[in-house]
Amino acid sequence: KNLKNNLKEGDRVLLVSENRPEWLIADISIMLANGITVPAYITYTENDYQYLIEDCKPTTIILSNNMMHKKLQRIIKEKEFIKKVITFDYVSEGSYENKYQNFNDIMKTNLEEKDKIKNTNLKRSSPACIIYTSGTGGNPKGVILSHGGILNNLEGANEIVKPLIDKRPVFLTWLPLSHSYEHTVQFVQIAVGAKIFYAEKIEKLLENISQAKPTIMTAVPRFYQNLYNKINMNMKKATGFKAQLIKATIKLGKKDLLKKKMNYLEKVLNLILNILVRKKIKKQFGGNLKAFVSGGGALDKDIGEFLNAIGLPTLQGYGLTETSPVVSCNPINKIRIETVGPPFSGNQVKIAEDGEILVKGENVMLGYWNKKEDTENVIKDGWLYTGDIGEIDPEDGYLKITDRKKDIIVSAGGDNISPSKIENQLCNSHAIDQCMVYGDGKNYLVALIVPTKEYKGNKDKIIEIVNNINKNSTLVEKVKKIHMIEESFTIENGLLTPTMKVKKIKVIEKYKNILENFYKN
Repeated sequence: KNLKNNLKEGDRVLLVSENRPEWLIADISIMLANGITVPAYITYTENDYQYLIEDCKPTTIILSNNMMHKKLQRIIKEKEFIKKVITFDYVSEGSYENKYQNFNDIMKTNLEEKDKIKNTNLKRSSPACIIYTSGTGGNPKGVILSHGGILNNLEGANEIVKPLIDKRPVFLTWLPLSHSYEHTVQFVQIAVGAKIFYAEKIEKLLENISQAKPTIMTAVPRFYQNLYNKINMNMKKATGFKAQLIKATIKLGKKDLLKKKMNYLEKVLNLILNILVRKKIKKQFGGNLKAFVSGGGALDKDIGEFLNAIGLPTLQGYGLTETSPVVSCNPINKIRIETVGPPFSGNQVKIAEDGEILVKGENVMLGYWNKKEDTENVIKDGWLYTGDIGEIDPEDGYLKITDRKKDIIVSAGGDNISPSKIENQLCNSHAIDQCMVYGDGKNYLVALIVPTKEYKGNKDKIIEIVNNINKNSTLVEKVKKIHMIEESFTIENGLLTPTMKVKKIKVIEKYKNILENFYKN
């Protein structure tokens, strides 16, 4: 009611908050009031917020607490088009007599029958939200998603989730709700009548998992990489009979996943391992976990196989903010971990002559906000040019991502090299936390490496790991030189996106001299 009285159709509302129930209530309220939600990450700087606000000109801002208000206070005072500010918590310097209102005060208002929104003029083609892509370089673009695009995704997600549900499902939400992936997942949760827990913070995630006992959990590849390293390290400490059990669990689990033939004894042993090993591992994640769903980036094949083998079913999907966001996902009854599964029935996928993945359907964005030329560059004849390279298996229609078009390194000799493949191999080591491979237009590859705490300063160990990977790499894929970095890539220092992808352009800018010095002699 409050928003409906203050918004005109199509007005933008900036929503800046950590994950909490009020986030979802605010989001739905904005949409029902014919407004357009503009979610923003809480990790943004004041300059980031200024760019977003000047670009989309919201008439209302909804924010959570004092910390968020401090970042936005100056901009709120300066911009006359901001008419109202709603805060979830009371903020110390908010002018509540004028344009500020508190969420809890609004919720105390009694609604009369005439105030209840029974229907709206919304169409499936109406804009629902503008989600700014975090981007690995440059200013973010505002992606306009329609109500139909999100509903289209829900219909596809329903086919993936339904086989996992035998009672009321439980979801643990920890990815930012301002990310397109989790933004759509919250509506999936409503569609299946789920109970929702909001994680406190990433440091307490494993503790929250054991408390919430989720049925399904969505996360980005970085989470699974950390999980893989942690479980792997603990397993390597095992000795004797316990070590043999773990070895057999991984071996037979992979056989089962890859549908390889097992003899009678292996089948019996695999069933016993379900009780002795896999059940105990599942218990550490609450005991009710039916599946992890991975999206927002490529999941390393070895990590996917490992997690599935030890009893943590992991379904890899694929999507972009521009596709609302999911394009495809592996179903639980046929996991092909090297792929991202078959496309959702609501969209079409084809491969262009140069290998680029093209997507068409209701889930494709309406366009980029205020960027007509950029929109026309990526949407041609209704097909979205994703910038990803892939292939479709003609037998079952499963989609496989082979690379990111823009990320491909072209060496001085004209060879096409996938840096993400090498980076995944490096980061799968327990000694390497983060890395970035560099060498576009150069004669050989080099890498910036952030070691884990235990291996800081231990260059010999890092070189040993790099050399071992080089042994199984082609000549052009070998990393010839490395530089160890003390400072991690983080969201705070601007070298990591909110979904934990390395901002390569920013890293190259920061370490330009070191990178270029690799090639001087």
